[in-house]
Amino acid sequence: MSEISRRIFTSSAAAAAVSAWTAKSYAAVPGANDRLRVGVIGCGGMATAGHMRPLTRAKDELNIEFHSVCDLFDKRADSASQLTGAPNKSRDYRKLLDNKDVDYVLIATPEHWHAQISMDAAAAGKHIYCEKPMTWNVDQAKKVVAKLNAAKNIRMQVGVQGMSDDSYEAANKYVKDGTIGKVVLAQIDYSRNSMKPDFLNTPADPNIKPGVNFDWNAWLGSAPKRPFDPNRFFNWRRYWDYSSGIASDLFIHRVTRIIKSLGLTFPQRGVGTGGKFAWPDAEGEVPDTMNILLDYPEGLTVQLVSSMGNNSMIEHMLRGHKATLSFNREGFVIKPQDPFAKEAQEISFKKTGREDTVLHHKNLHNAIRLGEALKCPVELGYYGVVASQIGVQSLRKRQYSAWDRNKERIVKA
Repeated sequence: MSEISRRIFTSSAAAAAVSAWTAKSYAAVPGANDRLRVGVIGCGGMATAGHMRPLTRAKDELNIEFHSVCDLFDKRADSASQLTGAPNKSRDYRKLLDNKDVDYVLIATPEHWHAQISMDAAAAGKHIYCEKPMTWNVDQAKKVVAKLNAAKNIRMQVGVQGMSDDSYEAANKYVKDGTIGKVVLAQIDYSRNSMKPDFLNTPADPNIKPGVNFDWNAWLGSAPKRPFDPNRFFNWRRYWDYSSGIASDLFIHRVTRIIKSLGLTFPQRGVGTGGKFAWPDAEGEVPDTMNILLDYPEGLTVQLVSSMGNNSMIEHMLRGHKATLSFNREGFVIKPQDPFAKEAQEISFKKTGREDTVLHHKNLHNAIRLGEALKCPVELGYYGVVASQIGVQSLRKRQYSAWDRNKERIVKA
């Protein structure tokens, strides 16, 4: 067991309930008739509404079954077991990983747990679907990429389900063949609004009882130790210890689309701005309004815009010297710039995929069974984490940030 895992689970009630952990390196093999058996780690809102419900409805078509569920809050594990029909439930994810009958795991925990569970799952020979962002920080992302590259028989899908929309792969072809000319600016947003007196506010469940039906110390994991705070558990996206708020929860969806469309990797420099503008007295630490500008070495800027206090969209587009590619609900449209209007025609693309968790899981299934290429592999997940975290560090430190390509770390620009 790693030092992090040992420290996390020392004196934990969960640790006493399971046998000693052994990192088995067996490769998961699909069961009867290529059926895949799924284990769910983290059974909160996104896992329930975004994954378990739609996957349960489609399980016959997908030829999957839920084998095990795991959550540190017993109520959630019980609900997940009832919803999916999974016969096995536990608090300790290591017990789930130790079961040779589980073929792949869905990781839908808070962000600060993604890296450790992903690496442990790979060591146990499990294929992985990990909710976005792939990791909480850049150093963790590097370790996950290294682990998955070493475990060549393991497939890991990062849960940016927008990558199952084929618009972005198609857009990249037009970028590469020069149809839109030299791209100088890409812009995209993810904004919301609410009449509530606060944002990201989920009421605490009065039935939660640390030490009885919930393991708070295990939930904190590698994060700073604190007394139990129900607001931190039920609204963890508000706190830097577990999340980066808008940047890691929303921008990661958007910037990954741009990265895929333009064939980008790591940014060169970036700046993040924003603050608690709409709800200055809201509990928590992350901003309700945030913007990130990223300069890439290819010679273009990526603009990310978001506010939780105004949901008016900006057009999602790639601005090229010859033409503008604008994404829409059907796919995208390419319109020539005025100086090039006589030598080019408008182009429309109708997508066949869509932003959908079931499609994204199906892509992972096909990767496991047939060797199909993943829509969001760990390398793409890494690029997204770096883009997000450059903006976050700039915002928090109030300084211009840069990417050190040699040491793969964020530094002061």
